[in-house]
Amino acid sequence: MGEMGKIIPIGQIAIVVHGGAGTDSEFILEHIPEYEEGLNAAVEAGYDILKKGGSAIDAVEAAITSLEDNKYFNAGRGSAITAAGNVEMCASIMDGKQKKAGAVAIVNNLRNPISFARELLKTSDLMYVAGTEATETAKDLKLKMEPDSYFVTEHQWDVFEKERKKKAGRSKALDKYMKRLHGTVGAVALDSDGNLAAGTSTGGTAYSQPGRVGDSSMIGVGTYADNDIAAVSCTGDGEYLITEVMAYNIAATAEHTGCSIQEAMDLVIHGKNKGKKCDFGAIGIDTHGNIGMAFNCERMHRAWRTREDSGVMIYR
Repeated sequence: MGEMGKIIPIGQIAIVVHGGAGTDSEFILEHIPEYEEGLNAAVEAGYDILKKGGSAIDAVEAAITSLEDNKYFNAGRGSAITAAGNVEMCASIMDGKQKKAGAVAIVNNLRNPISFARELLKTSDLMYVAGTEATETAKDLKLKMEPDSYFVTEHQWDVFEKERKKKAGRSKALDKYMKRLHGTVGAVALDSDGNLAAGTSTGGTAYSQPGRVGDSSMIGVGTYADNDIAAVSCTGDGEYLITEVMAYNIAATAEHTGCSIQEAMDLVIHGKNKGKKCDFGAIGIDTHGNIGMAFNCERMHRAWRTREDSGVMIYR
């Protein structure tokens, strides 16, 4: 038995990853095989650690690193380009056993922001850093750095150019729509010792205001993990996720109602927030080893694997 009388299934392992949620696009439709291959590679990278007895936190970092290195996902290499023509990345990771976390925001040239967040998790004096000085700290830690050209993929440059040309005379309706061109990656895992972990990483939104900080680097919003409750990673419209404190909201709903993580996601996303004109998506694993995935938009890239089941999906 775990703390508070909850069952921790020793030997049970599970991992879920997501590659963002939101509106559909021609680019996604044209590259479904590449997205599915990337999701599968990420979930296998994490599961390989779990099946060897490795920790949930290691599995989450490995899965997200795989997605950050994949140019098709909006994190790391495939990050969106801001209105200033540069890349600003954010990430966070949380260990459900220790209730410790690390987070970074508005970092440049860092190949894997999730690994920077993981390094901060290990420290006692820093948990959340941002901006130019944060990037310099990453260099001091000898983390992998890349030139600007590494992050500017052909697809993201095309999106940037289209938005730059549309800027003059943009209507409020169009402006609101363009702010919804977002993407994020994330992972949650349960290891054989019953420990949970969660992580989230993003390249931001297309043509966003430089200096914008979204939900992905915020503990309790984009990322949350507690061995007594669940591990959750969120995606969607960052500003709305922030005001809903979405990741913690889902975990707290599971805790206070006694429902499964899937039921908690459905209650929060499809119940409490029903009818809201914004995109929400989440993945999670609870202390019993149950997995959950929910979204209210056209698609959410996701993959999962347990000892009994596995799958990859983009649409419903």
